[in-house]
Amino acid sequence: MLFFEREKGGERAVTVNVTGFSQLETPDYDEFLLLVHAAGVEGAASFECNRKYPSPAYFIGSGKLDELKKVVKENDVDVVLFNHALSPGQERNIERVLGCRVVDRTGVILDIFAQRARTYEGKLQVELAQLSHLSTRLIRGWTHLERQKGGIGLRGPGETQLESDRRMVRDRITMLKSRLKKVSSQRDQSRQPRMKQDKPIVSLVGYTNAGKSSLFNCVTESDVMVQDMLFATLDPTYREWMIPELGPTMLVDTVGFIRHLPHDLVEAFNSTLEESVYANLLLHVVDVSHEDHVSMIEAVEGVLEEIGADHIPCLQVYNKIDVLDVPETIDRDESGKPVRVWISVHQKRGLALLQQAILECLGHDQLRGCLTLPYHLGGLRSTLYEIEAVVSESISDLGEYELTISVPKARLMSLFSQHKVDVTRCWVVEQ
Repeated sequence: MLFFEREKGGERAVTVNVTGFSQLETPDYDEFLLLVHAAGVEGAASFECNRKYPSPAYFIGSGKLDELKKVVKENDVDVVLFNHALSPGQERNIERVLGCRVVDRTGVILDIFAQRARTYEGKLQVELAQLSHLSTRLIRGWTHLERQKGGIGLRGPGETQLESDRRMVRDRITMLKSRLKKVSSQRDQSRQPRMKQDKPIVSLVGYTNAGKSSLFNCVTESDVMVQDMLFATLDPTYREWMIPELGPTMLVDTVGFIRHLPHDLVEAFNSTLEESVYANLLLHVVDVSHEDHVSMIEAVEGVLEEIGADHIPCLQVYNKIDVLDVPETIDRDESGKPVRVWISVHQKRGLALLQQAILECLGHDQLRGCLTLPYHLGGLRSTLYEIEAVVSESISDLGEYELTISVPKARLMSLFSQHKVDVTRCWVVEQ
């Protein structure tokens, strides 16, 4: 990354939270403290105040700013972190008074993403989001940026250092968007083989730290990094999940969402988030033990709508029922369709119910019946066993296989084509 090489924590910070706004929604302060911890910053002190509306100059009142300045000096902090979105002017004014760096909520989230990005695409996306956020904040009190280029033959009206830096940022943003467009095209090409395999694609979505990666590891026997920390997963991961009667299913683990997610971040991570758009089913994982899980659900649904994935069928997965000590179960709508499954990944409870619910959601074209195969089609019979589509089997008097199967019709037709089966030689009696 050209512009940003982040330090790995070690900074002391004062966290600031303002409540009482009459028209602005105040982000959850406890969640912000978790973000600060995830960024690797040591919270030296906390500063809270109440205000009806934000000050145009300092966001908080001048009197409270003087109190905050005392807290900064007493605790010898390196940075002040606001649990709010600040304007460039507010950041600059507060920094001038406090004499230290000031970072708003968006900046904290961007810093976490900068530390966690591992893949080439992830680093490009993070840098794009950072530069989009920085482009309006270049002035930041750096008066030397206002100087014009001088020297013999260079005096006079010309490009200031600030204008030069802004031009460099614009050029870098253009280049990053071009590279991401190329990476997105490559992702489309790699997605095509998965789309042609006739495997259902199930995408895990949900609020950050809801347990998506834990569920992913549990059902696919993978080792994706799992931490009790916000935004532990940034890059999408794919694994095959064998679901009885449905067969191999492609499961995708995606980045977690959060309330007040910066728009620049959503735009930059569009190529990653769009993996959910191509899914046949979304599993919306919810930490039901969290007291504010309802607003978390609304936040996730808002991001899904923003990226155009709100039309994809969705099954809610209420995780961490072991904390509430409630039984695993399936909630259904008036038509009997599964809408919610209660599970505990930690105790591996309710996973069979989850598979059953997925089967019902994806198995609208599920064929359940008796399939008669001539003896020379043993290869197809073996494949049906591999995808766990065979319920029972017997041999007829003519030596033919009589299989009771449960398999998606499209999947069966695809297998017929792969094994060059003469459909007229097979008989399927639906039950």
